[in-house]
Amino acid sequence: MPALRALVVDDHPLFRYGLSAALADAPDLEVVGEAPGGVAAVSMAAALSPDVVVMDLNMPDLGGVEATRRIVAHAPGVRVLVLTMFDDDESVFAAMRAGALGYLLKAARPQQIVRAVRAVGEGEAIFGPAIAARLPAYFAGAPPEPVEAFPELTAREREVLRLMADCRGNAAIARQLVLSPKTVRNHVSHILRKLHVADRAQAVSRAKRAGLGDGPGHIGTPGP
Repeated sequence: MPALRALVVDDHPLFRYGLSAALADAPDLEVVGEAPGGVAAVSMAAALSPDVVVMDLNMPDLGGVEATRRIVAHAPGVRVLVLTMFDDDESVFAAMRAGALGYLLKAARPQQIVRAVRAVGEGEAIFGPAIAARLPAYFAGAPPEPVEAFPELTAREREVLRLMADCRGNAAIARQLVLSPKTVRNHVSHILRKLHVADRAQAVSRAKRAGLGDGPGHIGTPGP
């Protein structure tokens, strides 16, 4: 039986090296590449066609949730195992909705990670013990609140983006949120970087497509 081919994605070189070494030690696994971020992960997944992508979530260029969404959309046969430090419900279910088949915490032992890669490679959904223990309660309870759009943004950044989509300018946003104009400018810069857009108009366009904002006016023409 051919070895499962894995692509390792993490922005920390030492962790990426250690994880790749642990996977390569397994006789039935082959590490075909390492990506330092989400943008490279999408490109390398398309070029290398791995069986499994081991994906971090928090990366500076393109977050793991969006990278997972793009990889699965382009190649549904590629399975994604999220390996991250975040175990909050929002991160878990955002990754699942993006198409991840497994979710494991970085505190897991190397043997657990190897087993998870094998399981995901065979099409099995797998979760770490702490996360798996919460799943029955999550699905048995009341319907969850919808996951916020753009999970890579902080709550404050989503609030600023929502006001941008309502055609509010920086000065109006600063007044409404009781922030300094400089703080608002910093939030806008972070939003543009995290959404990988060139300017405010593109950010507002994405926000409106996601259902944020209901104010009148043309996107990219903020009010005062």
